[in-house]
Amino acid sequence: MIGKLLAEAIGTFWLVLGGCGSAVLAAAYPDLGIGFVGVSLAFGLTVLTMATAIGHISGCHLNPAVTAGLVASGRVPAKDLIPYWVAQVIGGIAGAGILYLVAQGLPGFDAVAGGFASNGYGDHSPAAALGGGGYTWQSCFIIEAVLTAVFLFVIHGATDKKAGSVIAPIAIGLCLTLIHLVSIPVTNTSVNPARSTATAVFVGGWAIQQLWLFWVAPIVGGIVGGLVYRSVADCGD
Repeated sequence: MIGKLLAEAIGTFWLVLGGCGSAVLAAAYPDLGIGFVGVSLAFGLTVLTMATAIGHISGCHLNPAVTAGLVASGRVPAKDLIPYWVAQVIGGIAGAGILYLVAQGLPGFDAVAGGFASNGYGDHSPAAALGGGGYTWQSCFIIEAVLTAVFLFVIHGATDKKAGSVIAPIAIGLCLTLIHLVSIPVTNTSVNPARSTATAVFVGGWAIQQLWLFWVAPIVGGIVGGLVYRSVADCGD
């Protein structure tokens, strides 16, 4: 179990450092910024690379919602749920900590003012920057739950014994990329409570107050996605 937990911590560290790092350090770089597309690809690539590196060790969940969905479908024993969650959150916070140390080396950096890639709704939804307010918490809850459910459905299908295991990391990574392309303007894209917690710790205030949504919605969606896949798969047998 120790090896699995270390793998999950390292993998989630990489997801936060690579994904959130691209948003904080590279997304808005003058004239050369990678923008929404680049950030979306970065998150997808962190999962693709780690799925290849540690998938055979821990399953490469990197996400409490993924673990919850896999437990709900019977793929993972319930006893692994809390240890995986703890490892994922610790790894994510460590990744955000390294990112914070790097980012603060730039004069004028302010994690609170800039948001530090945190997830939010209402006035803290990225769409609020356009003026007129951001997406409501209800809209954010729906998109986070639904996209996480789809993510779990794809994860289950891509890792099914009947599917080719070679393509699984690619399918899962591209699914996460697409999820970000859709929802960055809405919530800054979570679908991952560990990722949301990691950046919220360094922002505090509103990010902590709104963190509940980015735990509840993804976990609900993950469980639904796992159960739906199991039902569909059972019907196909």
